[in-house]
Amino acid sequence: MKKYLAWIGLSLVSIFSLAACGADDNEDTANSGDGPLKVVTSFTIIADMAREIGGEFVEVHNLVPTGTDPHEYEPLPNDIKAATDADVLFYNGLNLEGGKKGWFFKMIDTVNQKEENVFSLTERVEPMYLTDKDGREEEINPHAFIDPAVGVKMAEDMRDILVKRHPSKSEEIQKRGDAYVQRLKEIDKEYEERIKDIPEKNRILVTSERAFQYMASHYGLMEAYIWEIDTEENGSPTQIKNLVDFIKSHDVSVLFMESNVDPRPMETVANETGVRIAEKKIYSDEIGKPNDEVNTYIKYLKYNINLIHEELSK
Repeated sequence: MKKYLAWIGLSLVSIFSLAACGADDNEDTANSGDGPLKVVTSFTIIADMAREIGGEFVEVHNLVPTGTDPHEYEPLPNDIKAATDADVLFYNGLNLEGGKKGWFFKMIDTVNQKEENVFSLTERVEPMYLTDKDGREEEINPHAFIDPAVGVKMAEDMRDILVKRHPSKSEEIQKRGDAYVQRLKEIDKEYEERIKDIPEKNRILVTSERAFQYMASHYGLMEAYIWEIDTEENGSPTQIKNLVDFIKSHDVSVLFMESNVDPRPMETVANETGVRIAEKKIYSDEIGKPNDEVNTYIKYLKYNINLIHEELSK
């Protein structure tokens, strides 16, 4: 109820205080000038992509900051202002932002942004599904970006959109985008080679959340986890027991803990199985803050494969 009232209050403030800002002034579908394209992104990984591909030719405002749940977010007044003025808005899709009825599209509706300015970066991604307690696969797993092959598709789509929307700088953006996509393709090959190098019996990735489904499926890792997604019950006795039983039956050698989760459930699993937790944390929902070790999507992908290879090869 508090979230609902907060959203209503924010929406009313936005309507009255930002109406004069000209949400309906976005009549052109491209930036015809030499100034930077105003870009709004839904979370940190997409924001980093936009800065890498667009460079000085984009001005990026990111919505969900590091350390905040991207599934459920309440836009701030400065977010509303940025969304109102944006030339282009990028979001992940695959239900990461709560789908068409979630917080992102409520914001879009509030500022009266045009549909042709809003882009999902996972239109070419085949969705994978989470399993509920009754064994049904109905909810989409939004974490496709953990797979660098998906990152290639997202970057290609963003590049093409930015090139079209900023014609006066299209050649520069195309060049930057091509170089960035090539780096992601090289990382995709690195994942294939390094996971194949792990002894087959060790190719089991155990994490807190089932965030690594796309990546594990693509490169041939068996996945195991405590809970399906962060918006559900996390670390219940039944979830922990199920993972403990799996670990004991599959001779798992190491457990991975994500950078953004409560450590206690995995610590319980480690205590009950005697299996160690990797010293370094793995990244899932976000990149780090600007001064952190893993502060770009490229670093995020390389850090994760280095950690996975090192730990599962022991």
